[in-house]
Amino acid sequence: MEIARAAAGLFMKRGLRATRAEDIAQAAGIAPRTFYRYFATKEEAVAPLYAAGADRWSEAVRTAPPELPISQALEHAAHQTLTPDAAISAASWEWVRTLVRLANSSPALRKVWAEVCHEAETSLAQALAARAHDNVAEAPLRFAAAVAAASVRVAVETWAAGDAPAHGPEGPAALAMHNLSTLRDFPWEAITAT
Repeated sequence: MEIARAAAGLFMKRGLRATRAEDIAQAAGIAPRTFYRYFATKEEAVAPLYAAGADRWSEAVRTAPPELPISQALEHAAHQTLTPDAAISAASWEWVRTLVRLANSSPALRKVWAEVCHEAETSLAQALAARAHDNVAEAPLRFAAAVAAASVRVAVETWAAGDAPAHGPEGPAALAMHNLSTLRDFPWEAITAT
């Protein structure tokens, strides 16, 4: 994670183009060959930071109160992980904003963001399957995970594109809750495993 933080810090300070993998290695206190042992490109170095939030959300879905229906567990977990100070500090949200904006301007970083989002969707499907206790068929769970993951991704990207604070009605948590509300009426009980 230290390499990822060093990369993000340099990307924020110098910009993506002006930062070399060797600069990241130096900032992280490692040799360039060590950097390349873990990452093929400088853009890949921030993947652990992107993934950390997705991992927290999947884990929050898994550990949400068991009495919550799946749609409410998704909302509970999103609120828990996207509200500043609940999961990450407000200052860290500014790093998130910058890294998401950079992903929109760099094809290489956008690829890293997309790969992390795809992995997050798979992890979320597994968390939903654990909550459903095999009572829901795999296809609807994967669909719900895709919709939920896209709801959160779009909320974070929409927030990052603007200047709204991380708290409040235009923050990532509020935007995600609005997007996730589409799953409230998903017919979970009607689509059971056979």
